Amino acid sequence: MNRCSGVSGIAATGKRLLRSSCGKAWHESCRAFFSGSLLALGACAPPDTTGQPEPGEAKASRPVVELVGRLQNGDIDEASGIARSQRRDDLFWVVNDSGKSRVHAIDSRGRMLGRVKVEKASNSDWEDIASFDFDGKSYLLVADIGDNDGKRKDVRLYFIEEPDPGEKEVDVAWRYDFDYDGKPRDAEAIAVDVKRARVLVLSKRELPPALYELPLKPDSKKRQTARRLGPVMTLPKPRRRDVEFAPATNNYWWHPTAMDISRDGSSAVILTYSGVFHYQRADGEDWLDAFGRVPAVLSVADYGEAEAVAFNGDGTAVYVTFEGRRAPLLRIGLEEAATE
Repeated sequence: MNRCSGVSGIAATGKRLLRSSCGKAWHESCRAFFSGSLLALGACAPPDTTGQPEPGEAKASRPVVELVGRLQNGDIDEASGIARSQRRDDLFWVVNDSGKSRVHAIDSRGRMLGRVKVEKASNSDWEDIASFDFDGKSYLLVADIGDNDGKRKDVRLYFIEEPDPGEKEVDVAWRYDFDYDGKPRDAEAIAVDVKRARVLVLSKRELPPALYELPLKPDSKKRQTARRLGPVMTLPKPRRRDVEFAPATNNYWWHPTAMDISRDGSSAVILTYSGVFHYQRADGEDWLDAFGRVPAVLSVADYGEAEAVAFNGDGTAVYVTFEGRRAPLLRIGLEEAATE
């Protein structure tokens, strides 16, 4: 769900953030985010970055961040998740975090390609979407896992075969409810680890956030229990005063809001309200261990209502989008970062 109201005035915000909030280690990433046409975007007031890592704690990279378009489908007003298509290039799927049970197809410029109703599904709080290939078919995972008040006894995962954008409706292939050892938790970030046939969930309001795992396709329809793998300690951490003032300011800049794993399983990206962080995984390595290493900082800024992140098909770029109608669609080029 959104963290602040509206997205406006990024030009002034960007200049202010570059001038006062960015330390030396973050300067180039901030400059990349606020350069060129990105000054036309919107954002909330910049976060207090004093609680973020000290210089040297994160590996700075210099990717090209560009505004490639806006979400032109007026029905997408609370984009909470984005996923690449497994079936065709230049196609992404987007979900809203409330409203009708639909997946929306867009191209890499944000132009509308279609909308598909998910039959026999309800949208309590859809917070992320992922794509993957399994048993020779392409699927989408829609995660109804949002729980701002920490009261939901069960949260839910829907799995559907990836439809064609021109289809009107699609059936659920399988679904299941799950909990976290009986204690509700809020989460907005999921990814599919195909090699180990599991779903990874990253909690939002725990400090530090924790990584959980679930089976990709359980043997039964019974409620599952997410197994806690451990904390993710390498994302920027708030100071005590950030935590104390957050309820009054509604500024939880350290919260993770989305996650994705590349198609080849070699890297992952985590989006927070303050940046985009890229992790590499060695062959045979568990994702918890990979998340234990300092990530590359693709961009650090106030990402306001950004709650959706995804790799493109060949893993050369990451796409980010925001809540709100005609939300910006950003492309962060990883190939540029690798060659700098």
